[in-house]
Amino acid sequence: MKIFDLTHPIQSGMPVFPGTESPEILTACTVEEHGFLEKKINMYSHTGTHIDAPAHMLADGFTLDQFSVEKFIGRACIYRHTTRSTRIAIEHLQDLTDQLHAADFLLIGTGWDRYWGQPEYFADFPVLDSATAKWLLQFQLKGIGLDVISADAMDSQEFPVHFTLLGHGLVIIENLTNITMLPDGICSFQCFPLKLRDADGSPVRAVVIVE
Repeated sequence: MKIFDLTHPIQSGMPVFPGTESPEILTACTVEEHGFLEKKINMYSHTGTHIDAPAHMLADGFTLDQFSVEKFIGRACIYRHTTRSTRIAIEHLQDLTDQLHAADFLLIGTGWDRYWGQPEYFADFPVLDSATAKWLLQFQLKGIGLDVISADAMDSQEFPVHFTLLGHGLVIIENLTNITMLPDGICSFQCFPLKLRDADGSPVRAVVIVE
């Protein structure tokens, strides 16, 4: 068995979506002064490798705590986007149709995680086009994961991919890493969020397990 960690570490000064604040992680208690070590963490719910609930975009959408825990575990199909196109079209995914019928998640590896911590990470990354997002609804997927900061282009005003996927009960996992290192075929995927009440999103520890 091999375990692949698809999660960026959370730390002060890390990349975050423009307009939000980087997490603040302070040492609240020390062994020397208090007899134990404890951190105080202040951060947005969509920090780092995280999961979007439908409630992130939809006023009446499900929050993460309204899903059963099974929502966050299942079989994943891997797609590596190796073209220069910034749009992932239906034609790019058609060869995976059989795998998608057997999968719970689609993990999209663009290789954009190589720009993590650099200005390039925030621009011109590949995303699903609107037609592809709608095409994916025919499969019984729980969610879509990507190694970019957003499922929609950075300059998007209408967020069509978010609304299409979240509007049909899927979750979106963003800021994944190491997807392009995964082997071909179906693998076991886990992306458990914190059990926060009324959670619109949460950091996750995302992993793939290959037997």
